[in-house]
Amino acid sequence: MGTDSKAEVPAGTRDVARAAFPKGCLAMRIRDSLGPLFQDEEFKAAFGVRGRPGISPGRLALVSILQFAENLTDRQAAHAVRARIDVKYLLGLELTDPGFDHTVLTGFRDRLLAHGLEERILDLLLERLAGMGLVASGGRQRTDSTHVLAAVRTLNRLEFIGETLRAALEALAAAAPEWMCASMDPSWQERYGTRVDAYRLPADEQERRDLAGQIATDGYRLLEAVFTPTAPAWLREVLAVGVLRTVWVQQFTRTISDGAQEVAWRGKEDLPPSRVLIASPYDPQARYAKKRGSAWVGYKIHLSESCDDPEASRRPHLITHVVTTDATVNDAMVVENVHDRLTGKNLLPAEHLLDAGYTSAELLLTAPTRRGVSVIGPVRSNNTRQSVQGGGFGKTAFTIDWQAEQAICPTGAKSRYWTAGLDNNDRDAIRIRFATATATCAPCPVRDQCTRSTRYGRQLTVRPKEQDAVLERVRAEQSTDEWKDRYAARAGVEGTIHQAIATTGARRTRYTGLAKTHLAHVLTAAAINLIRLDAWWNDTPLARTRTSRLAALDLAA
Repeated sequence: MGTDSKAEVPAGTRDVARAAFPKGCLAMRIRDSLGPLFQDEEFKAAFGVRGRPGISPGRLALVSILQFAENLTDRQAAHAVRARIDVKYLLGLELTDPGFDHTVLTGFRDRLLAHGLEERILDLLLERLAGMGLVASGGRQRTDSTHVLAAVRTLNRLEFIGETLRAALEALAAAAPEWMCASMDPSWQERYGTRVDAYRLPADEQERRDLAGQIATDGYRLLEAVFTPTAPAWLREVLAVGVLRTVWVQQFTRTISDGAQEVAWRGKEDLPPSRVLIASPYDPQARYAKKRGSAWVGYKIHLSESCDDPEASRRPHLITHVVTTDATVNDAMVVENVHDRLTGKNLLPAEHLLDAGYTSAELLLTAPTRRGVSVIGPVRSNNTRQSVQGGGFGKTAFTIDWQAEQAICPTGAKSRYWTAGLDNNDRDAIRIRFATATATCAPCPVRDQCTRSTRYGRQLTVRPKEQDAVLERVRAEQSTDEWKDRYAARAGVEGTIHQAIATTGARRTRYTGLAKTHLAHVLTAAAINLIRLDAWWNDTPLARTRTSRLAALDLAA
């Protein structure tokens, strides 16, 4: 494949492509409307200047986007470059160009990651579109997330520890076969020579614990052999060995007394939190998470897109930023990152539509003053027992004296304790507690409407004064028709998530590791933007929300 991404489309390629596609196609319209799109100079930091000319990185960037737009494998994408007329037109190649080997795409992605250029492809596309007036700062944007499955199989605990040990043995057998022959227990070859799930695991609980103990003991013996002074020091740097060591700390306890060791499987309550707990030896960065009854091992993708009225703004809905996190990261933790990156791209919106997972009192208070962004999103309703049951004294029944740092209950009693700190999500919170039940709450005639505790007084948790006021204001506003009409546009981002899943296969990552998964998501965003631009140039209207015939029945009639 040629080395110059700025070359014009050869006459022979142009004539044949236009004869084959008289009405055009996505690849041809992208070339006609945007030109070569990526210049090789934009990626020069990742490529050497010495040696023979290589394959154009600008063209490889285009091939990578097309690969995700059509959900192709590396082999299929390389074959498309060799065989398809429209792809040769997009890349400006002669019909006789032989293309490249599919492994070139793997090397290209590795170079982007090694030089911190994973965001560059989407940024360059947005810069070009901003120059054409198709995307701009101000206006309105929306953000939402969905779960992404890791490219590994979910394992139960017994399979997991067995595969972790087997992966370490496989890595050492490849890296240091002579050392393994001299140091390995011969029985391990039979015990761990095949995948753990290749044979039937015991069903009896005690037998499973015995097998886990055997695997744990073998793992400790391997680690001791690797860390002996006579073993090559570099063996400790093998990634699979590091994973084995971490997993054994997380999964087992070991006590040694009088030369005898006792290994025990940690109980579920003794395991580390999910944010640090390794879930697969083949993707140590994937994490286990559960949300609304759905559990998965992997990551999250957060997509931000413009959502101004296309007719009024004369701009299509385009993805402006993508964030990838592990599965355990709270949605609210990425908002600052999104605003920072959109500011750097000069694409910060004036109005940002978010769901309740992203909003917080602090964000609603600070975003307008610090960023100039009006955050529109619901806040969680008061979920105390009194509010849920619709009876008793909820938080609003108490008067907060911020100066005196006290709360006054409906009967006039004052709180005794006022403690400022952080909640479970590391947000500022104030815990207010009334005196023990025998001193204040026990003799109260309406105690049943306030607290059920017979040992402690009523407790309240509030945000700092300004944040608390914002929360109460938004809770009041979000029940109004005006607020609901303003917020209704956020629902459209669900269609973007569906498009990413259905078109590019974003539900399951192709690669292992957070960095490679994020690069795939960047290419996914760029691919969706090109698909949407093609629809925009063809005057294809936005798809309408699908409603089942049952849901559409007018029961009142």
